[in-house]
Amino acid sequence: MERNIKELGAGFLVCLILALTAQGIAKIFPTIGAAIFAIGLGIICGNTFLNKDCLTAGTAFSERNLLEYSIVLTGATLVLGDILALGISGLAFIACQMALTITFAYLIGRKLQFGRRFCLLMSAGNAVCGSSAIATVCPVVQADRKDKGISITTVNLTGTVLMILLPLLTSVLYQHEMLPTAAMIGGVLQSIGQVIASAALVGEAYVPTATIFKIIRIVFLVFVALFFSKMNTSEEGKLFEKNQSQGATVKTGIPWFIIGFFILSILNTIGLIPQSVSNIAHTISGQFEIIALAAIGMRVKFKDLIQDGPKALCYGLSVGAVQIIIAFVLIQCGIRSNSIIKIR
Repeated sequence: MERNIKELGAGFLVCLILALTAQGIAKIFPTIGAAIFAIGLGIICGNTFLNKDCLTAGTAFSERNLLEYSIVLTGATLVLGDILALGISGLAFIACQMALTITFAYLIGRKLQFGRRFCLLMSAGNAVCGSSAIATVCPVVQADRKDKGISITTVNLTGTVLMILLPLLTSVLYQHEMLPTAAMIGGVLQSIGQVIASAALVGEAYVPTATIFKIIRIVFLVFVALFFSKMNTSEEGKLFEKNQSQGATVKTGIPWFIIGFFILSILNTIGLIPQSVSNIAHTISGQFEIIALAAIGMRVKFKDLIQDGPKALCYGLSVGAVQIIIAFVLIQCGIRSNSIIKIR
Protein backbone atom coordinates (compact mmCIF):
# COMPACT_ATOMS: atom_id res chain seq x y z
CA MET A 1 0.00 0.00 0.00
CA GLU A 2 2.78 2.42 1.01
CA ARG A 3 4.71 1.52 -2.14
CA ASN A 4 1.68 2.23 -4.34
CA ILE A 5 1.22 5.63 -2.73
CA LYS A 6 4.87 6.50 -3.37
CA GLU A 7 4.63 5.35 -6.99
CA LEU A 8 1.53 7.44 -7.60
CA GLY A 9 2.56 10.40 -5.48
CA ALA A 10 5.33 11.84 -7.63
CA GLY A 11 3.31 11.92 -10.84
CA PHE A 12 0.20 13.20 -9.09
CA LEU A 13 2.18 15.97 -7.35
CA VAL A 14 3.64 17.12 -10.68
CA CYS A 15 0.17 17.23 -12.25
CA LEU A 16 -1.17 19.14 -9.23
CA ILE A 17 1.61 21.74 -9.51
CA LEU A 18 1.01 22.11 -13.25
CA ALA A 19 -2.74 22.50 -12.63
CA LEU A 20 -2.20 25.21 -10.01
CA THR A 21 0.26 26.98 -12.30
CA ALA A 22 -2.24 26.81 -15.17
CA GLN A 23 -4.96 28.33 -12.99
CA GLY A 24 -2.58 31.11 -11.98
CA ILE A 25 -1.78 31.89 -15.61
CA ALA A 26 -5.48 31.76 -16.48
CA LYS A 27 -6.14 34.63 -14.07
CA ILE A 28 -3.89 36.76 -16.27
CA PHE A 29 -5.54 35.49 -19.48
CA PRO A 30 -9.13 34.69 -18.37
CA THR A 31 -10.48 34.45 -21.91
CA ILE A 32 -8.31 31.40 -22.59
CA GLY A 33 -8.99 29.49 -19.37
CA ALA A 34 -6.99 27.07 -17.24
CA ALA A 35 -7.81 23.95 -19.26
CA ILE A 36 -5.70 24.79 -22.31
CA PHE A 37 -2.82 26.03 -20.14
CA ALA A 38 -2.88 22.79 -18.12
CA ILE A 39 -2.65 20.63 -21.22
CA GLY A 40 -0.06 22.90 -22.83
CA LEU A 41 2.18 22.89 -19.75
CA GLY A 42 1.77 19.13 -19.53
CA ILE A 43 2.85 18.60 -23.13
CA ILE A 44 5.87 20.91 -22.80
CA CYS A 45 7.06 19.57 -19.46
CA GLY A 46 6.23 15.95 -20.27
CA ASN A 47 8.42 16.05 -23.34
CA THR A 48 11.35 17.86 -21.70
CA PHE A 49 12.63 17.89 -18.11
CA LEU A 50 9.67 15.94 -16.66
CA ASN A 51 9.92 13.08 -19.14
CA LYS A 52 10.67 10.55 -16.38
CA ASP A 53 9.54 6.93 -16.01
CA CYS A 54 9.02 7.45 -12.27
CA LEU A 55 6.14 9.82 -13.04
CA THR A 56 4.25 7.45 -15.35
CA ALA A 57 2.13 5.71 -12.71
CA GLY A 58 1.06 8.98 -11.12
CA THR A 59 0.17 10.68 -14.40
CA ALA A 60 -1.80 7.62 -15.51
CA PHE A 61 -3.72 7.69 -12.21
CA SER A 62 -4.38 11.42 -12.53
CA GLU A 63 -5.59 11.12 -16.12
CA ARG A 64 -7.87 8.13 -15.60
CA ASN A 65 -9.09 8.14 -12.01
CA LEU A 66 -9.47 11.86 -11.39
CA LEU A 67 -11.58 12.26 -14.51
CA GLU A 68 -13.79 9.40 -13.34
CA TYR A 69 -14.23 11.04 -9.93
CA SER A 70 -14.96 14.33 -11.65
CA ILE A 71 -17.70 12.76 -13.76
CA VAL A 72 -19.32 11.24 -10.67
CA LEU A 73 -19.31 14.59 -8.88
CA THR A 74 -20.79 16.28 -11.95
CA GLY A 75 -23.89 14.15 -11.35
CA ALA A 76 -24.47 16.09 -8.12
CA THR A 77 -24.88 19.30 -10.15
CA LEU A 78 -27.42 17.96 -12.66
CA VAL A 79 -31.01 16.80 -12.53
CA LEU A 80 -32.44 14.04 -14.73
CA GLY A 81 -34.38 16.63 -16.69
CA ASP A 82 -31.05 18.00 -17.93
CA ILE A 83 -30.18 14.61 -19.41
CA LEU A 84 -33.65 13.89 -20.78
CA ALA A 85 -33.67 17.34 -22.39
CA LEU A 86 -31.51 15.92 -25.16
CA GLY A 87 -34.56 13.95 -26.28
CA ILE A 88 -34.84 11.33 -29.00
CA SER A 89 -33.02 13.56 -31.49
CA GLY A 90 -30.00 13.77 -29.16
CA LEU A 91 -29.85 10.00 -28.70
CA ALA A 92 -30.33 9.45 -32.44
CA PHE A 93 -27.52 11.91 -33.14
CA ILE A 94 -25.11 10.00 -30.89
CA ALA A 95 -26.12 6.60 -32.29
CA CYS A 96 -25.74 7.73 -35.91
CA GLN A 97 -22.51 9.61 -35.19
CA MET A 98 -20.96 6.53 -33.57
CA ALA A 99 -22.14 4.08 -36.23
CA LEU A 100 -20.88 6.24 -39.09
CA THR A 101 -17.58 6.96 -37.32
CA ILE A 102 -16.95 3.24 -36.84
CA THR A 103 -17.79 2.55 -40.48
CA PHE A 104 -15.63 5.29 -41.99
CA ALA A 105 -12.74 4.80 -39.55
CA TYR A 106 -12.57 1.14 -40.53
CA LEU A 107 -12.82 1.84 -44.27
CA ILE A 108 -10.20 4.61 -44.17
CA GLY A 109 -7.82 2.37 -42.23
CA ARG A 110 -8.20 -0.50 -44.67
CA LYS A 111 -7.68 1.90 -47.58
CA LEU A 112 -4.40 2.91 -45.93
CA GLN A 113 -3.54 -0.80 -45.67
CA PHE A 114 -3.70 -1.12 -41.89
CA GLY A 115 -4.69 -4.46 -40.36
CA ARG A 116 -8.25 -5.27 -39.36
CA ARG A 117 -7.54 -5.30 -35.63
CA PHE A 118 -5.81 -1.95 -35.69
CA CYS A 119 -8.67 -0.44 -37.72
CA LEU A 120 -11.22 -1.75 -35.23
CA LEU A 121 -9.25 -0.28 -32.32
CA MET A 122 -9.15 3.07 -34.11
CA SER A 123 -12.87 2.81 -34.83
CA ALA A 124 -13.74 2.23 -31.17
CA GLY A 125 -11.31 4.86 -29.88
CA ASN A 126 -12.68 7.58 -32.13
CA ALA A 127 -16.34 6.61 -31.91
CA VAL A 128 -16.59 6.09 -28.15
CA CYS A 129 -14.08 7.30 -25.58
CA GLY A 130 -10.47 7.17 -26.71
CA SER A 131 -8.02 5.10 -24.66
CA SER A 132 -10.73 3.54 -22.48
CA ALA A 133 -12.62 2.19 -25.47
CA ILE A 134 -9.43 0.86 -27.05
CA ALA A 135 -8.51 -0.91 -23.81
CA THR A 136 -12.01 -2.43 -23.62
CA VAL A 137 -12.19 -3.80 -27.16
CA CYS A 138 -8.52 -4.82 -27.40
CA PRO A 139 -9.08 -8.33 -25.94
CA VAL A 140 -12.37 -8.62 -27.82
CA VAL A 141 -10.67 -8.23 -31.22
CA GLN A 142 -7.51 -10.03 -30.00
CA ALA A 143 -5.21 -7.13 -30.87
CA ASP A 144 -1.57 -7.12 -29.78
CA ARG A 145 0.21 -4.58 -27.57
CA LYS A 146 1.79 -2.77 -30.53
CA ASP A 147 -1.57 -2.08 -32.20
CA LYS A 148 -2.99 -1.00 -28.84
CA GLY A 149 -0.12 1.40 -28.16
CA ILE A 150 -0.12 2.99 -31.62
CA SER A 151 -3.90 3.39 -31.69
CA ILE A 152 -3.96 5.03 -28.24
CA THR A 153 -1.18 7.45 -29.23
CA THR A 154 -2.84 8.31 -32.55
CA VAL A 155 -6.30 8.82 -31.05
CA ASN A 156 -4.95 11.00 -28.24
CA LEU A 157 -2.92 13.18 -30.61
CA THR A 158 -5.88 13.55 -32.96
CA GLY A 159 -8.14 14.47 -30.05
CA THR A 160 -5.67 17.08 -28.83
CA VAL A 161 -5.70 18.79 -32.24
CA LEU A 162 -9.50 18.68 -32.46
CA MET A 163 -9.84 19.87 -28.86
CA ILE A 164 -8.34 23.22 -29.87
CA LEU A 165 -9.92 23.34 -33.34
CA LEU A 166 -13.57 22.66 -32.44
CA PRO A 167 -14.19 25.81 -30.34
CA LEU A 168 -13.00 27.88 -33.30
CA LEU A 169 -15.11 25.86 -35.72
CA THR A 170 -18.30 26.03 -33.63
CA SER A 171 -17.84 29.77 -33.30
CA VAL A 172 -17.98 30.07 -37.08
CA LEU A 173 -20.71 27.48 -37.67
CA TYR A 174 -23.06 28.15 -34.76
CA GLN A 175 -21.88 31.38 -33.12
CA HIS A 176 -21.60 29.14 -30.03
CA GLU A 177 -25.29 28.37 -29.83
CA MET A 178 -25.51 25.96 -26.89
CA LEU A 179 -27.00 22.72 -28.21
CA PRO A 180 -25.20 22.37 -31.58
CA THR A 181 -21.91 23.50 -30.04
CA ALA A 182 -22.17 20.97 -27.20
CA ALA A 183 -23.27 18.26 -29.64
CA MET A 184 -20.30 18.88 -31.92
CA ILE A 185 -17.79 18.85 -29.05
CA GLY A 186 -19.38 16.03 -27.05
CA GLY A 187 -20.16 13.96 -30.13
CA VAL A 188 -16.78 14.19 -31.86
CA LEU A 189 -13.93 14.40 -29.36
CA GLN A 190 -12.26 11.18 -28.34
CA SER A 191 -11.77 11.38 -24.57
CA ILE A 192 -13.87 12.83 -21.77
CA GLY A 193 -10.95 15.06 -20.77
CA GLN A 194 -10.73 16.53 -24.25
CA VAL A 195 -14.48 17.19 -24.24
CA ILE A 196 -14.25 19.03 -20.92
CA ALA A 197 -11.24 21.06 -22.00
CA SER A 198 -12.68 21.98 -25.39
CA ALA A 199 -16.06 22.96 -23.95
CA ALA A 200 -14.31 25.03 -21.28
CA LEU A 201 -12.54 26.98 -24.02
CA VAL A 202 -15.96 28.05 -25.27
CA GLY A 203 -17.25 28.71 -21.75
CA GLU A 204 -17.84 26.87 -18.49
CA ALA A 205 -21.59 26.84 -19.14
CA TYR A 206 -21.02 24.50 -22.10
CA VAL A 207 -19.16 21.82 -20.11
CA PRO A 208 -22.17 19.99 -18.53
CA THR A 209 -24.11 19.74 -21.80
CA ALA A 210 -21.12 18.55 -23.82
CA THR A 211 -20.32 16.08 -21.04
CA ILE A 212 -23.83 14.61 -21.23
CA PHE A 213 -23.40 13.92 -24.95
CA LYS A 214 -20.07 12.26 -24.17
CA ILE A 215 -21.49 10.17 -21.32
CA ILE A 216 -24.14 8.73 -23.64
CA ARG A 217 -21.34 7.66 -26.00
CA ILE A 218 -19.54 5.95 -23.10
CA VAL A 219 -22.71 4.06 -22.15
CA PHE A 220 -22.94 2.80 -25.75
CA LEU A 221 -19.47 1.23 -25.39
CA VAL A 222 -21.19 -1.94 -24.20
CA PHE A 223 -22.96 -2.36 -27.53
CA VAL A 224 -19.81 -1.55 -29.52
CA ALA A 225 -17.84 -4.26 -27.70
CA LEU A 226 -20.62 -6.81 -28.29
CA PHE A 227 -20.81 -5.83 -31.97
CA PHE A 228 -17.05 -6.20 -32.42
CA SER A 229 -17.13 -9.63 -30.75
CA LYS A 230 -19.18 -10.93 -33.72
CA MET A 231 -16.50 -9.97 -36.25
CA ASN A 232 -13.77 -11.97 -37.92
CA THR A 233 -10.64 -10.05 -36.89
CA SER A 234 -8.15 -12.19 -38.80
CA GLU A 235 -6.94 -11.06 -42.21
CA GLU A 236 -8.50 -14.11 -43.90
CA GLY A 237 -12.17 -14.37 -44.76
CA LYS A 238 -14.94 -11.81 -44.65
CA LEU A 239 -15.34 -9.41 -41.74
CA PHE A 240 -18.69 -10.80 -40.63
CA GLU A 241 -17.87 -14.48 -41.14
CA LYS A 242 -16.36 -15.23 -37.75
CA ASN A 243 -14.72 -18.59 -37.12
CA GLN A 244 -16.03 -20.05 -33.87
CA SER A 245 -12.48 -20.84 -32.77
CA GLN A 246 -11.85 -17.11 -32.67
CA GLY A 247 -14.44 -16.58 -29.99
CA ALA A 248 -13.42 -14.05 -27.34
CA THR A 249 -15.23 -13.63 -24.06
CA VAL A 250 -16.73 -10.17 -23.86
CA LYS A 251 -16.28 -8.78 -20.38
CA THR A 252 -17.67 -5.31 -20.41
CA GLY A 253 -20.42 -3.31 -18.84
CA ILE A 254 -21.40 0.22 -17.94
CA PRO A 255 -18.37 1.82 -16.21
CA TRP A 256 -18.72 2.41 -12.45
CA PHE A 257 -18.36 6.18 -12.78
CA ILE A 258 -21.31 6.37 -15.17
CA ILE A 259 -23.42 4.48 -12.63
CA GLY A 260 -22.19 6.86 -9.92
CA PHE A 261 -23.02 9.84 -12.12
CA PHE A 262 -26.62 8.70 -12.56
CA ILE A 263 -27.04 7.85 -8.87
CA LEU A 264 -26.00 11.36 -7.82
CA SER A 265 -28.17 12.84 -10.57
CA ILE A 266 -31.17 10.96 -9.19
CA LEU A 267 -30.40 12.08 -5.63
CA ASN A 268 -30.06 15.66 -6.84
CA THR A 269 -33.30 15.40 -8.82
CA ILE A 270 -35.34 14.35 -5.78
CA GLY A 271 -33.75 17.07 -3.65
CA LEU A 272 -31.56 14.99 -1.36
CA ILE A 273 -28.40 16.94 -2.24
CA PRO A 274 -28.40 20.46 -0.74
CA GLN A 275 -27.36 23.35 -2.97
CA SER A 276 -24.29 23.96 -0.82
CA VAL A 277 -23.12 20.37 -1.31
CA SER A 278 -23.82 20.62 -5.04
CA ASN A 279 -21.65 23.75 -5.20
CA ILE A 280 -18.81 21.99 -3.36
CA ALA A 281 -19.08 19.01 -5.74
CA HIS A 282 -18.87 21.40 -8.69
CA THR A 283 -15.72 23.04 -7.29
CA ILE A 284 -13.96 19.76 -6.51
CA SER A 285 -14.96 18.33 -9.89
CA GLY A 286 -13.42 21.35 -11.61
CA GLN A 287 -10.14 20.94 -9.73
CA PHE A 288 -9.98 17.24 -10.61
CA GLU A 289 -10.56 18.14 -14.26
CA ILE A 290 -7.64 20.58 -14.41
CA ILE A 291 -5.26 18.12 -12.72
CA ALA A 292 -6.38 15.37 -15.10
CA LEU A 293 -5.91 17.62 -18.12
CA ALA A 294 -2.34 18.36 -17.03
CA ALA A 295 -1.83 14.58 -16.86
CA ILE A 296 -3.24 14.16 -20.37
CA GLY A 297 -0.68 16.66 -21.63
CA MET A 298 2.11 14.89 -19.75
CA ARG A 299 1.23 11.62 -21.48
CA VAL A 300 1.31 12.99 -25.06
CA LYS A 301 4.81 12.00 -26.18
CA PHE A 302 6.41 13.41 -29.33
CA LYS A 303 8.72 10.40 -29.53
CA ASP A 304 5.69 8.14 -29.95
CA LEU A 305 4.53 10.24 -32.89
CA ILE A 306 7.95 10.00 -34.55
CA GLN A 307 8.15 6.27 -33.88
CA ASP A 308 4.65 5.50 -35.17
CA GLY A 309 5.23 7.52 -38.30
CA PRO A 310 3.19 10.04 -40.26
CA LYS A 311 0.97 7.37 -41.77
CA ALA A 312 -0.81 6.64 -38.48
CA LEU A 313 -1.22 10.36 -37.76
CA CYS A 314 -2.63 10.89 -41.25
CA TYR A 315 -5.11 8.10 -40.49
CA GLY A 316 -6.14 9.74 -37.22
CA LEU A 317 -6.57 13.22 -38.66
CA SER A 318 -8.55 11.83 -41.62
CA VAL A 319 -10.96 10.12 -39.24
CA GLY A 320 -11.22 13.30 -37.17
CA ALA A 321 -12.10 15.33 -40.27
CA VAL A 322 -14.76 12.79 -41.25
CA GLN A 323 -16.23 12.90 -37.73
CA ILE A 324 -16.62 16.66 -37.96
CA ILE A 325 -18.35 16.41 -41.34
CA ILE A 326 -20.71 13.68 -40.07
CA ALA A 327 -21.56 15.70 -36.95
CA PHE A 328 -22.20 18.85 -38.98
CA VAL A 329 -24.58 17.04 -41.34
CA LEU A 330 -26.45 15.30 -38.51
CA ILE A 331 -26.79 18.52 -36.52
CA GLN A 332 -28.15 20.32 -39.57
CA CYS A 333 -30.58 17.49 -40.21
CA GLY A 334 -32.23 17.37 -36.84
CA ILE A 335 -30.62 18.24 -33.53
CA ARG A 336 -30.16 21.99 -33.92
CA SER A 337 -32.70 23.97 -31.94
CA ASN A 338 -32.88 26.86 -29.53
CA SER A 339 -33.11 24.52 -26.52
CA ILE A 340 -30.61 25.21 -23.76
CA ILE A 341 -30.06 22.71 -20.97
CA LYS A 342 -30.35 24.48 -17.63
CA ILE A 343 -27.92 23.56 -14.87
CA ARG A 344 -29.17 23.80 -11.35
